[in-house]
Amino acid sequence: MTDPHSTTSSESHDKPSAWHSWVDRVIAMIRREPEDKDDILALLELALERNLIDANAYSIAKGAMTVSEMTAGDIMVPRARMHLLDVNRPLSELLPQIVESGHSRFPVYEGSKENIIGIFITKDILRQMLNPRLTLRDLLRPATFIPEYKRVNVLLQEFRTTRNHIAIVVDEHGGITGLVTLEDVLEQIVGEIEDEFDASEQTIFPDGHNTWRIMAETSLASLENFLGCTFEDGDYETLGGWMTHELGHIPRRGDRVALGTLQFEVLRADDRRALWVRVRKLTETGLVANTSEKPV
Repeated sequence: MTDPHSTTSSESHDKPSAWHSWVDRVIAMIRREPEDKDDILALLELALERNLIDANAYSIAKGAMTVSEMTAGDIMVPRARMHLLDVNRPLSELLPQIVESGHSRFPVYEGSKENIIGIFITKDILRQMLNPRLTLRDLLRPATFIPEYKRVNVLLQEFRTTRNHIAIVVDEHGGITGLVTLEDVLEQIVGEIEDEFDASEQTIFPDGHNTWRIMAETSLASLENFLGCTFEDGDYETLGGWMTHELGHIPRRGDRVALGTLQFEVLRADDRRALWVRVRKLTETGLVANTSEKPV
């Protein structure tokens, strides 16, 4: 007698081999502990599909795993967007600037903007605002300097241990390249958080000779005027949209696209889009083909 619940051989052969491979992998993982990040991500995806966790929990868990692969240089606010204060200016002159910016923390320099001597936290002024002799130097806290290559997960632990919320990023020569806040780190886990730096209308920042850091949301029309290039018409309006079209997938950190003598490299991205792109103007011999790389 035929079992009504049995599957015929023809039905079995109709299922794609990829499906069997995926099912076998999930079953294998259920029977043992995950051995690497890919196993954990597969389990998270399975939990999401079965509605055991929601999309927000999945995104946070995935973000928490991703930060170990990122560096301070990947997530920093570039130097051009840093709002610095001159320690030698009177507080009476600086206060309107501080209030208008809406920042809560400021790097403070003396003489040259390369010479950062401390951090000013706005709440500190409230405790002594009636002191007529108060100067910015009196309110300084020590500045923390970190290399561009410091891992974000290590930085997060340091922020928690020291209760510090800001660090100055330096390159291999000791030059200031940007800053990282606790909020920048948390954004990699929970997603974008509206902050004081997001209010700026500027999206293109110089980053050396014939090199720029550009927000991926920058319109192609603005880039054409700034870089003197021409993008082909398509179903996209921003730099990030164009790179997604050219690459054929959501851009990842390290992905590169060439346009004439311009090279576009993704510096920062999340699961949905590119966030920051470095653009270099190269010689003809220095051009490289479009490439897609996994983060290292």
